This record gives sequence, structure tokens and C-alpha cells, in this order.
Amino acid sequence: MGYIEGEDRNQMVMFPETLNDYIREDNPVRFIAAFVESLDLKELNFQRAVPNQRGRNPYHPGMLLSLYIYGYLNRIRSSRKLERETGRNLELMWLMRKLTPDHKTIADFRKENLDAIAGVCRRFKQLCGEMGLFGGELIGVDGSKFRAVNSKERSFNARRLERAKKRVEQDIDEYLRELDQCDKEEAGIEQPTAEGLKEKIEKLKQRQGKYEQIGQELSKSEDGQVSLTDPDSRLMKSRQGTHSGYNAQIAVDSKHKLIVAEDVCGARSDRGQLANIAKQAKEVLGSRAWRLWPTWDITTARTLRIARRNP
Repeated sequence: MGYIEGEDRNQMVMFPETLNDYIREDNPVRFIAAFVESLDLKELNFQRAVPNQRGRNPYHPGMLLSLYIYGYLNRIRSSRKLERETGRNLELMWLMRKLTPDHKTIADFRKENLDAIAGVCRRFKQLCGEMGLFGGELIGVDGSKFRAVNSKERSFNARRLERAKKRVEQDIDEYLRELDQCDKEEAGIEQPTAEGLKEKIEKLKQRQGKYEQIGQELSKSEDGQVSLTDPDSRLMKSRQGTHSGYNAQIAVDSKHKLIVAEDVCGARSDRGQLANIAKQAKEVLGSRAWRLWPTWDITTARTLRIARRNP
């Protein structure tokens, strides 16, 4: 008994195979290509939907959108990973017609077309409705906390800011005392120089000024929080403790488990979010009369809110 043998890598063929031969008719990338081709990218306000008459030719936004959707379906979020996949993934070679945009081009496309991509999501939901993929009878709504890039140390409220100011003032007082005693060096013990202490004091004073600016921003904040790295993130409690993050609300239809509506907010709890997400789901499904029943999901020990449409 031997092994199943493959073809010799050096085997020559009379007629070379095409990329299309490697992509089955039911492969999802064919749907991605057909869906993107059906979109009016100019109407959706995609950048460079109409190419400029001068300068270097850009990538077609439809190609980059196809790459973005493929990455979403296959959980590839990094622009560098998407760049690498375009050069080795047969599905992407077919979808992108062997184009290999660099990671900066991919990242800039997402950054410049956030509103247009949101419009594509709405068009996809509309398509799902036209194809009868939404049942519209049972909708499950739940929230989940997602960590932000912003660290907990770079999130401030009035209490944390006051503690940070007090700590800086204590450090300045300590350095000032050391500065007064720097000329009283004991034998065999190195004391910090006056120049070094003055430099540290100057840095602390600069930090004080930064905290004053944060205090002004806090006075204008509606919820009494300021995040320096991700301005929209907020301190939230989760199973992993308190961290900076976002509260993502998702409504899922029970028929094919498709997302009907989604929203991201800075609310620290799910209270008060049901009405907004239910209204969005209602607009997508076109339901006229709804009744809402909050229920308890025993398996996850989290609140699962259900919306049923009246018969």
C-alpha cells in the first residue's frame, strides 16, 4: 500500500489552468464579487469612485471593498495580514484579479470610507430582506463590551484627575526638598544633582499643565469622563475588571441568525439601550406593531431581550 500521490511540481501542461478553475461555483467569493459589482459606489460616496484625470491611477474602490468584506468574513482585520493574503491566497487572487495593494492603501481605504462602508452594510441588510432571509418574528438583542486601545491610565474622571494632580504635587514637593539638601552630601552617598532635580520638576509642572487641560475637557464632558487615546471609549466594568472600551449592541434575527441592527456606544450598562436597537431593527424589518418581553438566558447568565412581532 502506498500513499495518494500528487502531481509533480515540475510537470508542464499544454494549456495552463486558470484561477477560475480553482474557485468553485458555490464559493462565497463569487457572491462578494457579484454583490460589490451591483453597488453604485458613486452614490454611496466612496472616495475615487470616479478616477482623477491626472496623477497616478488609484485602485478601484470596488476592489478594496471586496478585500475588506473578505477580511470581515474570514476574521482578518489587520491590513498587513490582508496584504500578505493577497499574494498567497487563491481566493483573494481571484477576487482581486492578482492585485496586491500595500497595507497602507488598505488602511487608508477603511479610514477614508467609513460612512460609505456603513452604507454598504445597510444595502446588504436590504438585500437580505428582499431575499426573505429575515424571519422578522423573533429578535434577540444583547450587548457586549469590547476593549479600546485606550489604556485605563489614560482615562480620567473627576476623581482620578484629582488623585493624579495630588500625586504630581507630592512629587514636586519631594524634589524641592531634595533640591534644598543637594549641597549636603554625605560621604560615600551620591545625591541627585541640582540640574537633574530641576529637570524633573519642570517635567512635573508640564504634567500639571496637561492635567489642567484635561480638567477643562472634563467640565465640558456630558458623562464626566475623558479618554486621551480613544476619545469615544469609556471606563466600563466587565468580567475581566474595569477597562476602557465600547458597548456594542447587536440585534439578531432567529431565522438564519443574521444581524439585523447594530450600534456602538459609550454607555457603561445595557440599560436604556433596548429601545434604540429595537427601533433600528424595526426599521430594517419594516414591522409595524411590536411587543417586547425581557427574558433571562440561563446558559450565559446575562439578560437577553426579545422582541416579537404581533401576528
